[in-house]
Amino acid sequence: MTTASATVSRWTRLFVVASLGWFVCWQAAAVAGAGRRATVTLGLYGFVLHTVFGKGYALVPSYFDRRLAVPRAPAVHLPLALAGTGVLAATAIGVVPAGWHAIGAGLWALGCLVFVGTLGWSVRDNLTGRETGTTDAKSDRRGVDRLANAFVPVAAGYLLVAALLPVARTLKLVGASVPAAGPAHSHLLAAGAAALLLFAVGFRLLPRFLVAAPRPPLVAGVLAAGALGPVALASSFGAGRLFRLGAGLEAAALVGFAVAYADMLARSDRRRIGLVVLLAAAVAAAGVAALGLHMAWGGVTPPVADAHTRLALLGFLGLAVVGVSYQFYPPAIASVRGVGDRTAAISVALVVAGVGVETGGTLAGVPVSAALGRWLALFGAVGHATVLLAVFWTRRRGR
Repeated sequence: MTTASATVSRWTRLFVVASLGWFVCWQAAAVAGAGRRATVTLGLYGFVLHTVFGKGYALVPSYFDRRLAVPRAPAVHLPLALAGTGVLAATAIGVVPAGWHAIGAGLWALGCLVFVGTLGWSVRDNLTGRETGTTDAKSDRRGVDRLANAFVPVAAGYLLVAALLPVARTLKLVGASVPAAGPAHSHLLAAGAAALLLFAVGFRLLPRFLVAAPRPPLVAGVLAAGALGPVALASSFGAGRLFRLGAGLEAAALVGFAVAYADMLARSDRRRIGLVVLLAAAVAAAGVAALGLHMAWGGVTPPVADAHTRLALLGFLGLAVVGVSYQFYPPAIASVRGVGDRTAAISVALVVAGVGVETGGTLAGVPVSAALGRWLALFGAVGHATVLLAVFWTRRRGR
């Protein structure tokens, strides 16, 4: 491994380690009854996007047949992401003055600028992703790989817009009608940046894990709907034809991705724990789609909105992050006694059970069930963090 590759790999792991800390904090905050703003910040900005950043630095340049132009960029980005998330979460919880929110948003935006700027400069002569780095042995996949690559800049655009809007609002560069906070803004990040990047990178990464190719029509439909849905949702959040159109497009993307993954898994003989976790994430994606459509046509109510948020962040995006993490960092290699595939399976089962019990309890109006689900998810998060930290410790010892 070259010095540059080793640097990127080290900082990728540090991003993942940071995301594990946010994962546990997120579930602890949910148990403590922190509001939706705080839990969304910890879950989306903290757990999901820290992993997205780390793996993005490692994967995106290679998928565009390039190298990361500035290997030290993640070292600049990580402190900004950590500090930005911490300040935003602290203001959401109320432990620091609300005026600090602008500071947190500014730090977060600077980190996103480093991320998008570094990746953009790395692939500047291949922005459409026509050069894919796909080997001749897999030349039949180049069409899907090129299509998937083309949507990575769209996801990066959503990330930049979502990061810069709060800063623009603070500087009074945009009006109050622009979604710089709240559910509309969160959808730009969750659906526009995180989910679309998961779709695009996933259609390159998951076929390699499964040794099974996705159906090209499904790939095209998922990516197109996933690119158009978030902007329609954010433009008229809560009501109207455009909102329903956005909900329909996003639902099509989620269900299409779930079907595409289930189809690939059914045709594959691979059954590692990470791949099974990704199936659970696919099932959750279908549930997110159903709740989203219900709100678009039946109206937004607090119980459904809470269940939708939890299922989207923990059930879909959260489990997808866990599943992919176990593919890159297999629990079986951990040399810590008592940590392995079984420990990982128990941890995942707790998270899956937790999100299912909580979602059901929230929708049924049973607070005890919802609270139990949050505790189960907390135990699962602690278990998942323990497993991955043991894997990292084992790999470090093996150097």
